[in-house]
Amino acid sequence: MGRTNLLETSRRRVRTALPPRVRANGLIRLGGGICGVLVFAAIVGPVVSPYDPTTQALEARLQSPSLAHPLGTDALGRDVATRLVYGARISLALAVVATGLRLVIGTTIGLVAATGGRLVDAVLMRLVDVQLAFPGLVLALVIAGVLGPSLRNVVLALSLVGWASYARIVRGSVLSVKRRPYVQSAKLYGTPWRRLVRRHLLPTVVSPVAVLATLNLGTVVLAAAGLSFLGLGAQPPTAEWGAMIDDGRNYLRSAPWLITAPGIAIALTVIGFNLLGDGLRDVLDPDHLEDTQRRRT
Repeated sequence: MGRTNLLETSRRRVRTALPPRVRANGLIRLGGGICGVLVFAAIVGPVVSPYDPTTQALEARLQSPSLAHPLGTDALGRDVATRLVYGARISLALAVVATGLRLVIGTTIGLVAATGGRLVDAVLMRLVDVQLAFPGLVLALVIAGVLGPSLRNVVLALSLVGWASYARIVRGSVLSVKRRPYVQSAKLYGTPWRRLVRRHLLPTVVSPVAVLATLNLGTVVLAAAGLSFLGLGAQPPTAEWGAMIDDGRNYLRSAPWLITAPGIAIALTVIGFNLLGDGLRDVLDPDHLEDTQRRRT
């Protein structure tokens, strides 16, 4: 009874800590719920699973889903459910790290371009244009292929091809704000550049960057799975969703659960982050929400 009351108290605190617009947004609730379940499974699943994700048991190979193995076993007798939750740890961690690097690189370049003068702005924006001229996944494939197959190189490749969108958003937001009277007044009073950026410029880019980063999380999960499927990401016996699909593609007819389980996990992750990103955009950008409602009516 005490544990139930404690859980209910924690839920109430979380609800009251969130702004009313966030609590009322259905997309945020649905997307946040999906993402929360995935994160919970990634944290708790490996702890409660009785199986090891890399230990082979050839006598139990390619068993269909059962009580002992809820998602069946693979060609080497490894429990698919266990490998799925271990893969969730890798995929989600990889997405967070790669998206964080994109955010830091893009925000820095966009900020420097907006505040560094015309020459600096022109040079950096041409660099952004060059980066955007190449398809992101193809460029990541080239970079990962040159660097060699590993999860570290996948993170580096995905970080180097996704920062340009952040740079353009940050540059545009800063350029629109730096001309406002309160920013000009702060300059006239001799406010140091670092304090001007920290107090007046960076807060204006938090909302659009947060929305873009949330949407990018699902994209990075999908791209990382694609690179691992092609053999450029996680290497055996590491449990990763794209590598699991690659391992099971030869058994598509005899053991379809080998592909179905990681495929559904990838799809749910992408859908969850996209719904969460769309909900955050509605909450943080009221103009976008009004335009959407006007088009619906």
